[in-house]
Amino acid sequence: MDTIANLFSFITTPVSWVIVQFHTVYGHIFGPDTGWAWGLSIVSLVILIRICLIPLFVKQIKATRAMQTLQPEMKKIQERYKNDKQRQSEEMMKLYKDAGTNPLSSCLPILAQSPFFFALYHVLNGIASGETVGVINQSLLESAQKAHIFGAPLAAKFLDSAETVEKLGASLTDVRVVTAIMIVLMSGSQFYTQRQLMTKNVDTTVKTPFMQQQKMLMYVFPIMFAFFGIRFPVGVLIYWLTTNVWTMGQQMYVIRNNPTPGSKAQAAYLERLQKHVTQHGKTRGRGEKAIVKAIVAKGRDRNEFERKFVNGLTKAGLVAQPDGAVVAGENTTVVESEDGTTTTAAAAPKRQQPKRQTKAQRQSGGASGSASADASAEDAEPKTSLTKSDEPQDAKPSAAAKPASGGGSKPGTGTRSKAQSGQRKGPQRPKSPSKK
Repeated sequence: MDTIANLFSFITTPVSWVIVQFHTVYGHIFGPDTGWAWGLSIVSLVILIRICLIPLFVKQIKATRAMQTLQPEMKKIQERYKNDKQRQSEEMMKLYKDAGTNPLSSCLPILAQSPFFFALYHVLNGIASGETVGVINQSLLESAQKAHIFGAPLAAKFLDSAETVEKLGASLTDVRVVTAIMIVLMSGSQFYTQRQLMTKNVDTTVKTPFMQQQKMLMYVFPIMFAFFGIRFPVGVLIYWLTTNVWTMGQQMYVIRNNPTPGSKAQAAYLERLQKHVTQHGKTRGRGEKAIVKAIVAKGRDRNEFERKFVNGLTKAGLVAQPDGAVVAGENTTVVESEDGTTTTAAAAPKRQQPKRQTKAQRQSGGASGSASADASAEDAEPKTSLTKSDEPQDAKPSAAAKPASGGGSKPGTGTRSKAQSGQRKGPQRPKSPSKK
């Protein structure tokens, strides 16, 4: 470990300078020789480094998802060229180039922060051996040697002898208890982070060797951390525990807000998104619009959770647009309440046109030629005519007409008049009998 740390000695001075600057700030609050001042300086160093590595973390997420997408094609190449390793490697590199990704991209954050990790190890190792490192002068060295975290010096290790620990002003029991607890927390946080990735943010529809490798790493990494942890100083354990907690929280945020398609996390996210969009009738923020836009662009290639999301919007009367927005459908309207929130409500149904009557229905009706409203009104209250009919004298009144007050004819004894030229065939308007 010391040999590897010496390789990164060129970055020791910047790392020690950053720690000293944070120590100056925390020293005014907690005291310059306290473990809180030096411990929080290391924690602040981790936070500063991880903030600078956020772009690499985003690139890591994209590379990991691209690798998950390529797993079926990689499996085909392995089966096709299983007897030709050179051709298999060439096809793999061609596949990576076409997809614009690289397996090493998923390791960028770890590789990028490795120099800072070994530089910090070099600084703390110098404090333990009583040597000035970087910008840490003799006074700062003595202050750091007096600093204890719950009774354990910053430069103490789990495997240190009792004599070494006594020189740092602590007991071997305190050092081993504190370091053991920190190693367990460090390994446990690493295991939980990897397990969270495997159980929630992996496409369950694709079964590939990549998933088996991830499961293996889920158990291998914590063991590796425990093995190296007993050789790390307390200050390095603080550094690594802090970076693990940061990674876990950062990953939880990504899984919740930008999950892998086809994973359980995506199902939970789309369920929350559907509930919000149904309630408010619109998407909020660029992130939600980007998710909806990607789902619309997939078309028939949507997975089970995405189809369920689209169907849920349809049932609520909403339609997802290609730009990621969500608008009301034809049968819905957006209603804004008094408090400013918008909700979707069913619009008034369109007026349906009356069905066209058949010829038999038109012939059996009581009206002809004139409007249907006039015919229905006259059927309810028939009127008698005082003028003579144009029909021949021998024509009898129709059965539907009532006799006049002075007439002697009986109802139901007449016949229908002949249809005049230009009129539609069928029953005509009843005529009242003429006076004799």
